[in-house]
Amino acid sequence: MNKAVWVLMLGLLSVTAFSQQLKDTAAVREKKLSLNIDIISRYLWRGQCWGGNYVAIQPTIEYEIVPKLTLGFWGTTNFKNEYFYPDGETLYKGYQEIDFYAAYQINDFLEFQLWNYYWPSVSKVEGVSNRFFDFGPTSSQTVDAMLCFDFSEGYQYPFNATISTLVGGNDYRYDVNDNPKRNFTTYLELGYTFELFENSTCKTIQNIELAAVAGAVLNNKAEYYNFADYDKPSFVNLGVKATKEFDLGSGITMPLSLNYVHNAATKNTDFFGKDFLVAGISFGY
Repeated sequence: MNKAVWVLMLGLLSVTAFSQQLKDTAAVREKKLSLNIDIISRYLWRGQCWGGNYVAIQPTIEYEIVPKLTLGFWGTTNFKNEYFYPDGETLYKGYQEIDFYAAYQINDFLEFQLWNYYWPSVSKVEGVSNRFFDFGPTSSQTVDAMLCFDFSEGYQYPFNATISTLVGGNDYRYDVNDNPKRNFTTYLELGYTFELFENSTCKTIQNIELAAVAGAVLNNKAEYYNFADYDKPSFVNLGVKATKEFDLGSGITMPLSLNYVHNAATKNTDFFGKDFLVAGISFGY
């Protein structure tokens, strides 16, 4: 997918958001539609840096089918066709990803999510398939099944946890005869959220959210997590994120965030390093 197509998608998203603002508020609520655009200084996923040190734009569209079931779309692009790793010699391509997901709220603290990650290369790469319905060993697609626990609502404990297991797509390890076998790579994450300056009279710092997280990949023999240990569990995602949300009116919010992430893997982190600082601004409706 080239740059022009991405620009068209983002333009359509902006037009959709603007048209929604002109509609009656009750009608918008009835459709259960939410829109969001994130602009971040670089794309980091579970301690994995994709797309180099370039600004990325990430649109999200969610639609609530029934009160407990939501369908969504998420995408990211850095608008780059190629870039160099910090060694100045190894040439890699720009990064883009298109995800579709479904989320079902099982109860007030547990949600099941099913994600389809699709990351087609920006140009043809030998031995890599960009076909959308290809879930084989050479595909650019993975299916992730997640259980998401959140005890912040009604339990007075702002604790959350995620269990993620890859159940389809390009997640294979190979035996001594080079035969592919599904690995079911699993990732665990624990988080805790703090609310700061709740009683402050200064609105600029009032209700700043500070979220600490610790995430580890357990069985990375398929090497799905490129910047992690392949032969043992590794804490790839140790971080803290500060977020301040501003209400712009008419149902539009603007969160600002600053996220520090440390990848504690002992190997395979040479290209991008272990420490990242990611700044972001979002617009949600």
